[in-house]
Amino acid sequence: MSNTVSRSQEERRVLAGTLVGTTIEWYDFFIFAQLTATLLTPLFLAPLGESNPGLAQILSFAMIGISFFFRPLGAIIAGHLGDRYGRKRILVLTLILMGAATALIGVLPTYATAGIWAPILLVLLRVIQGFSAGGEWGGAALMAVEHAPDNRRGYFGAYPQIGVPIGMILATGLLYILRIAMTPEQFMAWGWRIPFLLSVVLILVGYMIRRAVEESPIFKEMALRKAAEHTPLKELMRSNLKQVVQAALIFIANNAAGYLVIAFFISYTTKVLKMPVAPVLLATTIGSFGWLIFTLVGGWLSDKIGRRATFVWGYALVFVWMIPMFMLVDTGNIYLYALGIFVLTIGLGLSYGPQSAMYAEMFPARIRYSGISIGYAIGAILGGAFAATVAEILLQSTGASISIAIYIMVLTIISTAAVLWVGETRGRSLHLDEVEDQQSHAHQA
Repeated sequence: MSNTVSRSQEERRVLAGTLVGTTIEWYDFFIFAQLTATLLTPLFLAPLGESNPGLAQILSFAMIGISFFFRPLGAIIAGHLGDRYGRKRILVLTLILMGAATALIGVLPTYATAGIWAPILLVLLRVIQGFSAGGEWGGAALMAVEHAPDNRRGYFGAYPQIGVPIGMILATGLLYILRIAMTPEQFMAWGWRIPFLLSVVLILVGYMIRRAVEESPIFKEMALRKAAEHTPLKELMRSNLKQVVQAALIFIANNAAGYLVIAFFISYTTKVLKMPVAPVLLATTIGSFGWLIFTLVGGWLSDKIGRRATFVWGYALVFVWMIPMFMLVDTGNIYLYALGIFVLTIGLGLSYGPQSAMYAEMFPARIRYSGISIGYAIGAILGGAFAATVAEILLQSTGASISIAIYIMVLTIISTAAVLWVGETRGRSLHLDEVEDQQSHAHQA
């Protein structure tokens, strides 16, 4: 009985540790993404914003994408260290790194006071954010899935995933409160710094929770059998390159559609459709609750009907809803906008909840951290890195929002095909098998 209670308590600590970390990471990321849509141009790209507002907005969205290019580097380094030295300590380091970069954005000088150095320093901190985000997700996903009972991997793996909508709820909700509590002049002058500076408090909370979590039992098993891979990246590229490609392609549609909600729609509704900012932020926050709920449902459902079927249902819904959603958004009615976003998050959740478990089941234990982190990071580049930028270019060149819908629909076809290419992974062992253990010892010898 005591062992059961102890295991249950540890499982709760693990779920809390993976959830709080990814929530803080994504809160930091979303604060920047959403302020990019409304504030970055006048603060950091002032001359360009005055001479060419359209190009300035495109470059503002590109600021979001820049950090994605450094995610693979973060994934490679964190994956290498995580596969050799453990998941836990790397998760603590990535959390501190992201928090420090975010807090420093809150004290950056603007273009008016520092000139060209303002956007240069901003880009540097975005690079650090991207680097840390590249290592964060893989470690959190593995801590959750590798601690899970075999028949609940999908549900446990959904916990680091719901850090995305919770982070978005915190970010968007805080911005909404600040917008209604301040005048536009106050927010522009100093209020925008508050969300970045508050991340320091969140980081301290996350650090304390993560320090209390035990190391992954799979890594303990590798350490006990001395099966940790000394060159995980080399081994990954030699033996599991196909799985890296599959993992990247699976993620692109979900990430691209998600970044429309995160960044593009806030700019589109307020600047093109002339909808007021505060109600749009509130509607986006409400939509994020749908993302949270259905991500958990997606993880749970994948334990029942399989990872593949859950992904396919999620992507099918994203595909069929794209054009109707843009029709609702284009009305300029805040209630129809909220409805359009909420229904989209159902498909986003179903195609995001099973991801941690499916990725973990695709890679052998000794290179798993490297494999899932790099696959995820590349998928983020191909999908979300420049989704808002591409959407803005399509809108400016065609004048029709349906072109953006078609762009996302094409990506859902690609991601669905990748899911079918992988096949069903539910039920695969996550532990070192005899062949893998022998291969690791032979490699070290």
